[in-house]
Amino acid sequence: MPSEMPKTADAIVIGGGVMGASTAYHLARAGVKNVVLLEKEPYFGQGATGRCAGGIRHQFATEVNVRLSIASLAMLDRFEEETGQDPGVRKCGYLFVLTDARDVASFEENLKMQQRLGVATRWMTPDEIHARLPMMDFPDALGGTYNPDDGLADPNSVVMGYIQRARALDARPLTGVEVRKVLVKSGNAHGVVTQHGAIEAPVIVNAAGPWAGLVGKMAGVDIPITPLRRQMITTTPLPDLPEDFPFVIDFAQSLYFHREGEGLLTGMSNPGEDPGFDQSIDEAWEVNAIEAAAARMPMLEHAGRLSAWAGLYEVTPDAHPIFGPTPVDGFFIVGGFSGHGFMHGPISGKLMQEFILEGEAKTVDVSTLDLARFEQGRLIHEYNVV
Repeated sequence: MPSEMPKTADAIVIGGGVMGASTAYHLARAGVKNVVLLEKEPYFGQGATGRCAGGIRHQFATEVNVRLSIASLAMLDRFEEETGQDPGVRKCGYLFVLTDARDVASFEENLKMQQRLGVATRWMTPDEIHARLPMMDFPDALGGTYNPDDGLADPNSVVMGYIQRARALDARPLTGVEVRKVLVKSGNAHGVVTQHGAIEAPVIVNAAGPWAGLVGKMAGVDIPITPLRRQMITTTPLPDLPEDFPFVIDFAQSLYFHREGEGLLTGMSNPGEDPGFDQSIDEAWEVNAIEAAAARMPMLEHAGRLSAWAGLYEVTPDAHPIFGPTPVDGFFIVGGFSGHGFMHGPISGKLMQEFILEGEAKTVDVSTLDLARFEQGRLIHEYNVV
């Protein structure tokens, strides 16, 4: 049992990934005196955040997601100044390669919207793609989009930057504490029960990522977030891979590549994946993914497999996140980012602070991303999910 296990809190945040860490930090920074963050694992950021590919991008198909990216990536640019922690941002650019005419039409519309919002995405012709990626084989490329301000950041550094600053502001981030029940009285949240006892609080934030649906059930709230396994591998060094190699996405195959150290990280979404919490390696699918990757990048045939892991996407029916209050007063949700939560973690914690202290999100208007949209049929589908 943690020696500092409290009996009461002004706010409890459930989940110690990027969403929970950012929310706890922003609440403490805004003056909430007794913020308690509860993470069931022995270390922070071991769940979905720690198993993601680390991508950060502006290229989305809906205006609300692009606005979230604009705000969040700007916060990553200021992250070290604000927290003292280098977030490991590498602006290598994202290059979406399109091989299906239907995708081309959609991405052309997305591009207009992104540019209208001031984002630096530009169109690339097949010849430009071939010139930019001479080590890759895209004879079927019809075009693509590229943004030089997209790239990568380090998930662990971002999580720990927020955890350390939250702690310095007198928040209490605790590991090894599993929430087993959310206490509700007369429609109001009033605390949680853990394996170490109960903590009373009038505000509870469900930032449990792929496990958010389970936490919602503890409070009697239906949260349509489904866990879905995604896996990736890293390779041994590839000396012919250029330093400026971008984050490349073969969109039709949901196949992606980016530099990782001296080698490459690659992964491919499995369209036949069954929902669940399994984070083991599906070896048969790994073979399919490696073969697809090598077909696009022949140099991979000479690379070794350095490491592999699986993590969980937290998927909603419209591939958009859920922000804000729930039918239980004082019980809030931030989750369901469908594979792009890490990059939106900084702004999401700020928005949750605004919901809790001001009654609405103000920095970015996410009013359309409320929980009620699912019952009311107001789904907003995101096309650009890998």
